[in-house]
Amino acid sequence: MNAARGFPAFAPQSAGARFATSWWGRAWLKAMEDTSLDHGLLRKGRAYAKTGQLGPITVSPGRIAAVAENEYDTVVRVEQLTGAAWERFLGQVAAKAGHIAALLDRDMPHDLVEAAQDAAVPLLPAVGDLEPECSCPDWGHPCKHAAALCYQASWLLDADPFVLLLMRGRGQDELIEALQQRDAPAHASGSGSAGGPGGVPAAEAFALGTPPLPGPPPDDVAFTPPALEPGPGPGVDIDVAALGVLAASAASRARELLLRGRLPRLTEHQDCVRLAAEHNLDLGLEAAVQAWRYGGADGLDVLETPWTPPRQDLARARTLLEAGWEGAGPPRVEAWRNRWTLGPLQLRYGRDGRWYPFTERDGGWWPAGPPERDPSAAAMAQPQRAATHDGVRTEESSPAPTSFTGAEDGPSRHRSD
Repeated sequence: MNAARGFPAFAPQSAGARFATSWWGRAWLKAMEDTSLDHGLLRKGRAYAKTGQLGPITVSPGRIAAVAENEYDTVVRVEQLTGAAWERFLGQVAAKAGHIAALLDRDMPHDLVEAAQDAAVPLLPAVGDLEPECSCPDWGHPCKHAAALCYQASWLLDADPFVLLLMRGRGQDELIEALQQRDAPAHASGSGSAGGPGGVPAAEAFALGTPPLPGPPPDDVAFTPPALEPGPGPGVDIDVAALGVLAASAASRARELLLRGRLPRLTEHQDCVRLAAEHNLDLGLEAAVQAWRYGGADGLDVLETPWTPPRQDLARARTLLEAGWEGAGPPRVEAWRNRWTLGPLQLRYGRDGRWYPFTERDGGWWPAGPPERDPSAAAMAQPQRAATHDGVRTEESSPAPTSFTGAEDGPSRHRSD
């Protein structure tokens, strides 16, 4: 039986801190948010999680738990997999050599989850799979304490998908031990037999281990590229300044690889924007650089590519926007595909399931802040904007949304995108 894993309490985070950057972490939150009966409590739960008002978190088979303010005991229960389901899951993991390697690299492969689903093994929770409990008097489902626990749990899942497997009933040590008892799949060997020529039993392969990687440098140590000569000599055309930027970028990416275990694959354009954003290069990509700094590749995609989200996502977002808005005087909202325009503010829905705020500038729309899963949170986080009334410059808050116009399937009147 797996022993419980304990995690220290999260310290207060910045207001722009993001929940669930991994796709499996986002699936976890979606299961919780889609079950919620009170979106106001979800908003309070997000604030509660970011301000660090939960105690240490304990993860064990079938549950996660923490103690909230006033000593409230908060638990979220998750159904454990049966023994038969675990056997089917182990068969899917062992069927492809890269699956266990990916898990050990703290990645949850899409194809593993899909293969497990095909074998009737639900790894990721769906709507109704998370059962919140709390000793507080709030009747919310979930209450703000349980919601905060789920939001903080998404950070744990981002860092280690084995946390999810432990909740489902087995942790890393037990899973690897079970895999060691299985032979390597026949198709992975050169002979059709796991123990024949060209094949190695899984137990022996795991016993070999891997050489240790060097540890990442301390967080407070900045990389300084080596000093380069002013030029390589006559007849050789090399931009020394650009070479220095590339060297610094390579060192930064290597550090990120050590910390994360993997890096996203970027297109040439994305990598150009990344370099400009990380090294303050003037490449004429100001809006793209700003989008990258707020949301990385997802933020850049939202800036450059309109798309049509599923109707149910937009319907749910409308409910969140109206329920979460704090203010009076709802203006008209012009909706076109994934872009909602609210006067001088625009919200864009990303393929990552988050809403990105934009503000009007020089006749176009510019990224204005970090994304949020709740569109009202993205809108309300914007600083007050200056307006002019009767020639007097005043400060006004973001406009309040509700009255929607336009259709998601086609353009309506809206400002330049």
